[in-house]
Amino acid sequence: MREYVMTRIAFIGLGNMGGGMAANQAKAGREVMAFDLSAAALDKAKAAGCAPAASVAEAVKGADAVITMLPAGPHVRQVYAEQVLPHAPKSALLIDCSTIDVESARAVAAQAKAAGFRFADAPVSGGTAAAEAGTLAFMVGCDEPDFPAIEDIISPMSRVTFRAGDHGAGQAAKICNNMVLGISMIGVCEALALAEKLGLDPVKFHEISSQSSGQCWSLTSYCPWPGPVPTAPSNRDYEGGFATAMMLKDLKLAQEAAAKAGAAAPLGAQAEGLYAVFDRLGFGSRDFSAILKLFRGDLS
Repeated sequence: MREYVMTRIAFIGLGNMGGGMAANQAKAGREVMAFDLSAAALDKAKAAGCAPAASVAEAVKGADAVITMLPAGPHVRQVYAEQVLPHAPKSALLIDCSTIDVESARAVAAQAKAAGFRFADAPVSGGTAAAEAGTLAFMVGCDEPDFPAIEDIISPMSRVTFRAGDHGAGQAAKICNNMVLGISMIGVCEALALAEKLGLDPVKFHEISSQSSGQCWSLTSYCPWPGPVPTAPSNRDYEGGFATAMMLKDLKLAQEAAAKAGAAAPLGAQAEGLYAVFDRLGFGSRDFSAILKLFRGDLS
């Protein structure tokens, strides 16, 4: 493993994604001050080598970098305005890895810059398994001169890091990417369910389509049918992975962005509607590929 210069990291938000990300910072030999509203999350972070903080203000005091992983735009706006910016040293590099709306990302960036900080929106792709393994893909929106330092801070958690553009570009890349993912997974699930109805073995269909023009990540790397891809959540009853509720959140963000930009995204809207139905049927915590159950008529 690469050796990192000792760096003090404040990590705020230790949920399904943040917990694994903070743990990888600690594994890299960095001093991690971690905070979350959940005592159980703090206990888990402590077991992974992080030092629990009693508040955001305590966590960010003296930090070289602040990393946040929060639920939504309002949380990010509030935490930065009320707790990070007033208490972090001006030299700290601020990196928000939450998936939020582009407008909020740009607003927080402007506020941080006005207060004398360097800031990046850096949402991630890869799900909980990649968060734990340190193999996430990061999409960064930042001032170009700041990118090398951001890339270095992110590296213990990352398989690949892209600078998507200026502030807000990271969020734009994330929601567009996940709109592609949500739509393609629905197409794969429809095809697998149809193959089954037509008497074609879905595993054989996977083999054929994976080497034909239907090939895509949702089919070959994350197959929703159990068996062909041993590491896919379909082999553990769709537990873990990327929750349906999170996919629905990202599709909603994409539709909101499309409406504000005057862009047409009709397939994204259809995908949002289908995942909303699946979420309301009680599958919000299951991996999003479990939507195969909807097309098979098997909602067990």
